[in-house]
Amino acid sequence: MPGSQTRSRARDRNNLLNRPEFLSLNQPLSREQGAGEGRGGGGPRRRSSRPQSQQEDWAGRGPQESSEGVPAADGGPKEDCMQLNPSLRGIAMSSLLAIDISLSRRLGVCVGTRGSGAPMRSMVTLLALSGHALTWFCGVLVCLWRSSTLAGQEVLVNLLLALTLDLMTVAGVQKLFQRRGPWDFPPGFLDYVAMDTYSFPAAHASRAVMVSKFLLTHLVLAVPLRILLYLWAILAGVSRVLLGKHHLSDVGCGFALGFLHFSLVESVWLDSDTCQTLISIGTLSWPPLI
Repeated sequence: MPGSQTRSRARDRNNLLNRPEFLSLNQPLSREQGAGEGRGGGGPRRRSSRPQSQQEDWAGRGPQESSEGVPAADGGPKEDCMQLNPSLRGIAMSSLLAIDISLSRRLGVCVGTRGSGAPMRSMVTLLALSGHALTWFCGVLVCLWRSSTLAGQEVLVNLLLALTLDLMTVAGVQKLFQRRGPWDFPPGFLDYVAMDTYSFPAAHASRAVMVSKFLLTHLVLAVPLRILLYLWAILAGVSRVLLGKHHLSDVGCGFALGFLHFSLVESVWLDSDTCQTLISIGTLSWPPLI
């Protein structure tokens, strides 16, 4: 009958047990599944094909493998806490470092030929060259060769000692930190000559402060010259930032290191006799022993 078939189909569609998610309820239980449920288990357990000794070995190596591959339960949360909750000191240092890099890159106006400070690039380069180690070593050696007084030779020999100390100390600290400049320029020929291949600390700033403090202490200069010497020391350090060679923090640490070098040289000041002995050894003209 068409009417009865239509009514039976409608009942089948309205029956909840005919929905796809309930179809498994209409399936008869298998023999193995029924036996497993009768025993109270969730199905027959498969016996491990591995021997008992191998299972014990794997159980003993479990914590070790978890510590090597995946962080252990004890060490994981601690590491996560250290990463997700950094200390206030770490946050402050990271913030200061980011500010230092950002300001240093903005102040590098003489970087390249298309920068905003390109017209004064030659003047800034000349100012930076005035604080180069090669310039001061050559100048001090020429003055020492031309000097004829014991007092002048004493001052020049101690200045040469201060320049050597500054050169070696800054080169050692730069090699230790190996910090690149804000624009990561490769060092030039003059940088290799002066062993100024890295950014921290700024060698020009350290040398400028040390030399200016040395000259202001041991030379009698007029007030305008003293002011110009102070300005030169500051501008010689800042010129390296304008050229993109150093960060602001590099120049600041260079200034502090220059003061330290001056204080150290003043504490080990060589007297006139020692200076004359060094000059004699350097010129290979020491007097005979007999």
